Amino acid sequence: MAEKIFHHHHHFHHHHHFHHKDEVDYKIEEKHHNHLEHLGELAAVAAGAYAVHEKHEGLNDPEHAETHKVHEEIAAAAAVGAGAYAVHEHHAAKQAEEEAHAKKRHHLFC
Repeated sequence: MAEKIFHHHHHFHHHHHFHHKDEVDYKIEEKHHNHLEHLGELAAVAAGAYAVHEKHEGLNDPEHAETHKVHEEIAAAAAVGAGAYAVHEHHAAKQAEEEAHAKKRHHLFC
């Protein structure tokens, strides 16, 4: 009999951490988004550095300048995308922080 292998896939957007019966822990959610924001920032810096490297290589290797130019442009686009992702995660972390704060205020008046 063939054994089935199950893979767990991670989705990095709209991931909520739960405690009791559908209750979201917004502090954990905020930390999660802050972590992903920092990963996005790191990816943006790395891709930007690679774009600069390829630009330099294109200047020093005129025979393959066109290839280096394409790599530079792809890396620059990746840097922009990673930066946009970091901004998105920053806003998600702020939203989780606001929801945690609103939850605390709600409990004070109940």
